[in-house]
Amino acid sequence: MYYLFDGSYAGFLTCVFESFEHREFSVTPITSDRFTGDFFRDNREVITDAAKAKRVQRGLRKKLDSNRAMDFFRVYLSEDPEAWQAAFRMILRIFDTGPEIMLDFGDNDVIFFAQTLKKVGRERHRMKAFIRFQKSSDGMYFAIVEPDFNVLPLISGFFKRRYADQPWLIYDARRKYGLWYDGNTVAEVQLTPAEKDALSPHHIAITLDERDEHFQQLWQQYFKSTNIESRRNMKLHLRHVPRRYWKYLTEKNGM
Repeated sequence: MYYLFDGSYAGFLTCVFESFEHREFSVTPITSDRFTGDFFRDNREVITDAAKAKRVQRGLRKKLDSNRAMDFFRVYLSEDPEAWQAAFRMILRIFDTGPEIMLDFGDNDVIFFAQTLKKVGRERHRMKAFIRFQKSSDGMYFAIVEPDFNVLPLISGFFKRRYADQPWLIYDARRKYGLWYDGNTVAEVQLTPAEKDALSPHHIAITLDERDEHFQQLWQQYFKSTNIESRRNMKLHLRHVPRRYWKYLTEKNGM
């Protein structure tokens, strides 16, 4: 049985609820846009229900501590259908037999879940380290990113605490949404086509602060002055700062 849902985490948890409600446990949760049809298996459209999703989330928190329960959300942000399937089966087993499954690393689902969780955590850490803001003439700081996984929900608290005294926007160009902080709260935003074009790294229409370019040049000079060519180890450097992140880094401009 395929459960077709809207792609939200609440929708995913609703699939869990309806699996028990309909006594259907051989289920594959998948978004409607990814479903290509299967002649041999039925499908059911699952409408996201916030109340059902909250009941599943509360149930997980009773079975696990809050951080372990949040691991399912983190794995969900990988956007990997195989990881979703592994997480789905694990949740069913947690409710059926208990949380001990989380420690069974002889189980393929648990192994894949743990590996995916590690990858998402690594990407979250890199976004926190590699995001570079530019400042517009109206005082707003903005950054454009394209993370491998949908980690913006995992970094909002970090940037809110670190840059609490300034408005900023972090925009995920791959997923077409961003986080906007107005000095008080962080909100998810969708940009209009014109606003997306204005933020494009190839065509920045936003007027930058006149000092921003100067500070970027100073940072690039500092980076060059502290880089000892005779000790350069590109293999080690790429292990810690993969090339795909260089486009975010002011110090890598022109390299």
